[in-house]
Amino acid sequence: MSDRPRVALFVTCLVDLFRPSVGWAAVELLEAAGCRVEVPEPQVCCGQPAFNSGDRRTTEDLARQTIPTLEPFDYVVAPSGSCAGMLRKHFPELFDEDPAWKRRAEAVAAKSFELVSFLVEVRGMRKPPGRLCVRATYHDSCSGLRELGVKEQPRALLRAIPGLELVEMEAAEVCCGFGGTFCVKYPEISTKMVEDKTRRAEATGAELLLAGDLGCLLNMAGRLARRGSALRVRHVAEVLAGRLDAAPIGYGKEG
Repeated sequence: MSDRPRVALFVTCLVDLFRPSVGWAAVELLEAAGCRVEVPEPQVCCGQPAFNSGDRRTTEDLARQTIPTLEPFDYVVAPSGSCAGMLRKHFPELFDEDPAWKRRAEAVAAKSFELVSFLVEVRGMRKPPGRLCVRATYHDSCSGLRELGVKEQPRALLRAIPGLELVEMEAAEVCCGFGGTFCVKYPEISTKMVEDKTRRAEATGAELLLAGDLGCLLNMAGRLARRGSALRVRHVAEVLAGRLDAAPIGYGKEG
């Protein structure tokens, strides 16, 4: 492997469809960390919605397309704990009865990372390129935290941004209520959870609410918008890269 590893950016469906600026921020951060970044064109959904719904056949079909696409790269990086968790933790489980595919899935899993954990733990980033004078709070997304151990890495980089004040909300590790298909299956419970979460974020007095998963961010931004809250929502990669040209999540189209 060279000093400039070849990295596949696994863009994720939500970033592709709703927030391309997160993808561009991820590219800038990875390049700042000395990586050669490519976006493999054949990539598709990681299969998590189907997996969580018990649709094993569809999940395996998606994995069989994704694995060969990602095999040529030194690393695979996703700006999402949930998608990275699917690649790293669950792809190998799909092929317990197929040893050949299981080996291939395990090889891809071993080199798959969530974006911020990759920057800190693999590439040793200590000072992100972003600059911002603002008070921010951070929400721990469930998959990134519980499956991949993503907690201190984003906080360490955020604290390294000159002028940024990071304040912790109460129960930062509690789910926001999105949970992929959970919010569709149990809307009343989900609504109560996101109401509690956004109230706690507002109580910090922060101007920005950050997280590393776009699903959580869209969920929280939607609730805040319905209440007319002034709290703005952004993906942590956008702040770390200093890409603040796009409107906050949930506040209209990107600029």
